Amino acid sequence: MTPFIAEIIGTMLLILLGNGVVANVVLKDTKGNNSGWIVITTAWALAVFVGVTVAGPVSGAHLNPAVTLGLAIAGKFSWDLVPTYIAAQMIGAMLGAFLVWLFNKDHFAITEDESAKLACFSTGPAIRKPISNLISETIGTFVLVFVIFYFADPSLTLQHEPTAKIGLGTVGALPVTFLVWAIGLSLGGTTGYAINPARDLGPRIMHAILPVKGNSDWSYAWIPVAGPILGATIAALLHGALS
Repeated sequence: MTPFIAEIIGTMLLILLGNGVVANVVLKDTKGNNSGWIVITTAWALAVFVGVTVAGPVSGAHLNPAVTLGLAIAGKFSWDLVPTYIAAQMIGAMLGAFLVWLFNKDHFAITEDESAKLACFSTGPAIRKPISNLISETIGTFVLVFVIFYFADPSLTLQHEPTAKIGLGTVGALPVTFLVWAIGLSLGGTTGYAINPARDLGPRIMHAILPVKGNSDWSYAWIPVAGPILGATIAALLHGALS
């Protein structure tokens, strides 16, 4: 396991479980059909828990280009590693989206609503107003990255051992889980809270490639990329100013 592979696997699991719950809720004749927003936001938070648990001890579990860029801007992550991490996150997101399609292939086939099928891959606005949508994604990602800066790495000291780092596995993943859950419940209703360029762009590319009928809505695709980048940048600069 290397950081590159860890980011791929962690992001793949994040998208598999995160977009997987959307498929379970919106696709026709699934067991979870029409089970609602609470189910979606809860499962997305738990998807973060799973991804961070696997990737955390190896890569730090960024799983999100906005997090990677925010940490780099704040001087907490090497700029030399940024392209590698973002490439891994994109690959992982695309693999996760493919697995969601493969897992739910029969339900995609019988679902006529093209917007519902697209929702299993990427986000979309409740009310399409680009500036408002951009602001929503910016604020949501600002909260994500700004709060992450204030998470202290958990550690414990053993009597006869040097300080043993717990890292971001299991216990360390819980704060991020609750953070993403809170963002989804409170700030997710306007745009579906992408708050992650790879989470939206990677699966949107797969929607265009896979045999899923419908428009991939490329006219909106820049917002869940630009908004998170802007939000992460503001969070990093404000954290630096306050430190």
